[in-house]
Amino acid sequence: MEQNVERLQKAIAKSGYTSRRKAEELIVEGKVTVNGKVVKELGTKVKPDDKIEVNGVPLENEEPIYILLYKPRGVISSVQDERNRKVVTDLLPEVKERIFPIGRLDYDTSGLLLLTNDGEFAQMLMHPKHQIDKVYVVKVKGIPTPEELKLLRKGIKENGEVLKSVRQRILSTDRKKNKAIIEITLHEGKNRQIRRMMESLGYPVEKLKRERYGFLHLHGLNAGEHRILSPHEVKQLKLLAQKIVE
Repeated sequence: MEQNVERLQKAIAKSGYTSRRKAEELIVEGKVTVNGKVVKELGTKVKPDDKIEVNGVPLENEEPIYILLYKPRGVISSVQDERNRKVVTDLLPEVKERIFPIGRLDYDTSGLLLLTNDGEFAQMLMHPKHQIDKVYVVKVKGIPTPEELKLLRKGIKENGEVLKSVRQRILSTDRKKNKAIIEITLHEGKNRQIRRMMESLGYPVEKLKRERYGFLHLHGLNAGEHRILSPHEVKQLKLLAQKIVE
């Protein structure tokens, strides 16, 4: 029996309710009960037959599901929006599990977004030490020089933050229209990071798309479409994240 005991926040994350970090916040805030009693200690251990409720709602362990979505522009990377704008889960009405996005893409950014109900998996991929390549293709107004683009790797200070790329290269230029298409690889995922970096260099972003996440890509999908990740892909992502974090 003892080997089935686990930390409360981990049990909540495994249920698909939310990430482990958010589960810890809910526990500290007194929004979690175990067998009818409020629990605020993060070290609390629970057994499989314990009755756990979050905000008065009993946890239900779902089968884990892992989804790759081609997010269109004009969709919020969330499960709800206070302004009633379209959110990514609106694109997946047939999915009955309680899924949520892993990280986010900005409202005006399209591309590859992962969703799951596996909080442990999400936490692993969003670990602050992760270095999974996220590859974007960006169309900008103006044509930056290679020297200017090198500044992205060194890091650009903007509003108290240092924004860095891992790699970058110009894919094409249009001298007549004064535009360029650039591939930028990030490890971070700061708010509007690429837009802020390029604007700091004087090249406003006109279009932005995430093409790849690690070894995953969008081949075969149109905007708004999705597919279920295979067990092998899930295993490879876990191995990649564990290797990087360690």
